[in-house]
Amino acid sequence: MTRQVQATPGVTLRRSFKFLLRPTARQAAALAACLEDHRTLYNAALEHRRTAYAKAGVSVRYGDQSADLKHIRADDPYGQARWSFSSQQATLRRLDRAFTAFFTRIRQGRRPGYPRFKGRGRFDTVEWPKDGDGCRWDSQPGHPTVTFLRLQGVGHVRVHRHRRVAGTVKTISVTREGTRWYVVLSCDEVPGHALPATGAVVGIDMGVASLLTTSDGEHLVNPGHLAASADRLAAAQRNLARKQRRSQRRRKAVARVAALHAHVRRQRLDGAHKTALALIRGYDVIVHEDLRIANLTRSASGTVERPGRKVAQKTGLNRSILDAGWGVFLTILSHKAESAGRELIAVNPAGTSRTCARCRHCAADNRVTQAEFRCTACGHAAHADVNAAENILRAGLALRRATEAA
Repeated sequence: MTRQVQATPGVTLRRSFKFLLRPTARQAAALAACLEDHRTLYNAALEHRRTAYAKAGVSVRYGDQSADLKHIRADDPYGQARWSFSSQQATLRRLDRAFTAFFTRIRQGRRPGYPRFKGRGRFDTVEWPKDGDGCRWDSQPGHPTVTFLRLQGVGHVRVHRHRRVAGTVKTISVTREGTRWYVVLSCDEVPGHALPATGAVVGIDMGVASLLTTSDGEHLVNPGHLAASADRLAAAQRNLARKQRRSQRRRKAVARVAALHAHVRRQRLDGAHKTALALIRGYDVIVHEDLRIANLTRSASGTVERPGRKVAQKTGLNRSILDAGWGVFLTILSHKAESAGRELIAVNPAGTSRTCARCRHCAADNRVTQAEFRCTACGHAAHADVNAAENILRAGLALRRATEAA
């Protein structure tokens, strides 16, 4: 299966902008209370749906629960009534989308995955559907140096705005990541910035030893951020395992482990952004593999009746693939290509690592080792990843020509 993504220069896009919040201690407590009340509302709405169907066979819809929201607020003036009505409606819509996805999976014959109750660590985002309704971006525009976000029940929260916001702010979300708070602005009519043409094309092969290899012969070493932090993470998790449950020390140990994982995640994102930007600036057409990462990282443990083989090796490979962050990189590359007016083509990777880029002879014996390729038909020798990247580029250009002809 292949797909082709191409951006049209000059169009407007929908983009998100994420900024760090600098709340005071009182504002941080109010944000935590807001998050907790929205989590309680979500769980109560889920219990309402479960009970109504189990006891009376009645399916409760979003409209029914939204109509009941005003009574809930009237009965809890110092709790639920403190927050924006529209943000609470957005939380109910979030539950409704979870049920819609649940029924869709049932119709498609997939594993259903019934919506779950949200624990304290599983609900970290509140959304306001409209700027000006319970929230206001840049609530003090006359301030000469600082940007503020006003939230109903919280007040004017200082924002670390490190770049200009483009387009029109449509929705505002506040999310908690560990001990940090962020605001995410979803903006419409963000202008794209088409880059000048370079006339260059490239194919890229994703890997574990090298994060990516280009058809020009360049190798980008996989930084392995998770592996680099493995010792610190192991020590932090051992320390967590020794703590008594529901104790203050355990909560601090949990926060330490979460902070280390968040650090690895930010490192991975930073590297993906820089690598994608370099490719976008250097090439007009970029061809990559249409990877199914969920299938590639599926567990090999098997079942009791049919246990898997080489489970430990497959587990290590899965960890390395996920640490490389292929999915994150390809998503960021797609967004940057759309904004810059570049062409991004995804091709089926089947056979690209075993096919000779010179004579197109395909055989498993062509791949001598992980890094060495030698064609058994014509004798062509090359680095295996470079050979695969050349095949990916050729397949992408063929797909492009076929699309243009059609």
